[in-house]
Amino acid sequence: MMLRLALSALLLSSTAAVAEDWPRSFEHRFGTTVLEAPPERVVSLSYQNHDNYLALGIVPVALRFWYGDYPGGVWPWAQPALGDAATVVLTGDINPEQIAALDPDVIEGMWSGMTAEEYAILSQIAPVIAVGAEFGDYATPWDVLIRTTGRITGREDEAQSQLDAISARMAATAADNPDWQGRSVAIASFWEGSVGIGAPEDIRMSLLAALGLTATQAVQDMAEPGAFSVDISPEDLSPIDADVLIWFADSGAGDGIRALPLRPQMRAHIEGREVVADDLLVGAFSHASLLSIPYALDRLVPEITLAIDGDPATAVPSAVAAGFAP
Repeated sequence: MMLRLALSALLLSSTAAVAEDWPRSFEHRFGTTVLEAPPERVVSLSYQNHDNYLALGIVPVALRFWYGDYPGGVWPWAQPALGDAATVVLTGDINPEQIAALDPDVIEGMWSGMTAEEYAILSQIAPVIAVGAEFGDYATPWDVLIRTTGRITGREDEAQSQLDAISARMAATAADNPDWQGRSVAIASFWEGSVGIGAPEDIRMSLLAALGLTATQAVQDMAEPGAFSVDISPEDLSPIDADVLIWFADSGAGDGIRALPLRPQMRAHIEGREVVADDLLVGAFSHASLLSIPYALDRLVPEITLAIDGDPATAVPSAVAAGFAP
């Protein structure tokens, strides 16, 4: 009898604890949103956060197309998690009528560029969770995206477990490479006549920071709070002349980068410190998700190891393959 009473009390206590978890409040740029219960129909308007839902075993009823010609708008590292499940791929600007037709329980847009007007309209359809007030439109840290996605779905324990595994891997990489600590890194691309640089708050730069690398002082000084990128003139490449320079050479940008007249004079080039990221690596790095980060680390860490020593005789495979080697 006492055992049955004890078990009953334990079950009631557990049920009460679960019930107390909901409703949940989410503070963001446009106010506070309350979710009454775990959502079953999620519309993800963030350009890359569908990866995190898939990692938690949830297929959004709709996801936002970013770029890349892949089935279901999902890149290769996330295809196994999507499987044969059907999802609507939303393209172009946010379309409230299209979203309303999906009958969502929640609309998530932490990395979507959502405006106040769009938030007000979408809030008439379902609860909307927007970017945090302290972050730029596309500067929410990758770990914050993961934790918040866990809270939205009621799967925060699983989200934290996967996040801890990735964080432990990055910490181990940093510990295995103590000479990386405090060394400078830059991410750069070339598009329409200007050089774009990842700002310190950029989601990709935050991943590199977890490995012990830091933005050059010049980039830190140039970047506005909340900005995810900075543009510089090709006539002065000194802000990106770092201990490791990662060129984003996707979408055919390699030709323009190779043609930059001042690039051959950069220390990063002369000393063989350049890493060249192709379409898949740029995509994985940019999604910065539970599914894409392991792929990015698999490819990126060996390249950084070869580039950071500053010895041009230590060939960096991606730079050699792309014709970037000194």
